[in-house]
Amino acid sequence: MKRKAKTLIIAAALAPSLAFAWPWSTDMMNQPSIKPQEGPPAAFPKRSIPVMGIPTKVKNRDEANDLKSPVEATEASLKKGKYLFTIICSACHGLSGKADSPVGEKLGAIDLTTDYVQETLTEGWIWGTISFGSAIMPAYGVPNEQGGSNDLSPEERWHVVNYVKKQLVKDAAGSVASSQ
Repeated sequence: MKRKAKTLIIAAALAPSLAFAWPWSTDMMNQPSIKPQEGPPAAFPKRSIPVMGIPTKVKNRDEANDLKSPVEATEASLKKGKYLFTIICSACHGLSGKADSPVGEKLGAIDLTTDYVQETLTEGWIWGTISFGSAIMPAYGVPNEQGGSNDLSPEERWHVVNYVKKQLVKDAAGSVASSQ
């Protein structure tokens, strides 16, 4: 009887260690796999074309002033620009671009249909403002101390610029005419 009790005690003592040796003792973190950023990056397949967007080398809005839109203002670009403007910009600038939204009136957003914006401000300046933000406008391309959201790719920002410079005034005039 004593021998049987000793055997049970030894078996009970070893049981937890045996349980950890089963397959359920491993987890997803500790398994044979390639961890992120581990080892050299895999080579690109031959004849592949890297798609990295439109590179920019500007660090702030002032440096962007002389940039010209590398995206042609086609009907597709203007349509995409209008779509993005409606989603992101219209909260402050209004659907017409005249800063006639409740938020825009309260914050003092500028009217994008004025001659100052349309004739004086360059495409690069508008792109830089979208990218880096301004005093009250958050950045939509580069995170900054204002908490930029990095929502728009460089190409998407150029679509918005194309829309603001080439179509917004026409759309605003059409919405005024249709409301009369």
